[in-house]
Amino acid sequence: MLTPQQQADARRYMGYPMLGDTSPDDRSDVAYAQVTSGRFQTLAHRLNTLRDEEEQIVANYLITLAGLESGISRAAENLDTDKAAVWQRNRSEVADRTRLYNQWRRQLCGLLGITPGPSLGNGTARLVRS
Repeated sequence: MLTPQQQADARRYMGYPMLGDTSPDDRSDVAYAQVTSGRFQTLAHRLNTLRDEEEQIVANYLITLAGLESGISRAAENLDTDKAAVWQRNRSEVADRTRLYNQWRRQLCGLLGITPGPSLGNGTARLVRS
């Protein structure tokens, strides 16, 4: 079974908010619920019922996502430098890394069969008139 930390990381990477002091279960995890093939599924249920080989795949995704997330932070450290001797920063590095990170987050959602959460969205742009 995934550790509580791995489950929290999976929820966060998938775009869902923190649980606070509540424990997710198949009935209380309504915020993460969706209907799949006529059956009520929750993210908590999915994470708690993975087969051993599926857990390893999810754990590998979590390791990759942690690396991608830290890469965005490391790239942000160079935003103050435009040119240094022969080195020149990639102006789109943070955006490129963020796009790749979000792509992997959506792939984790797809792997688990759960719709991306509110903070991740569906990856499409919307125009809003004011």
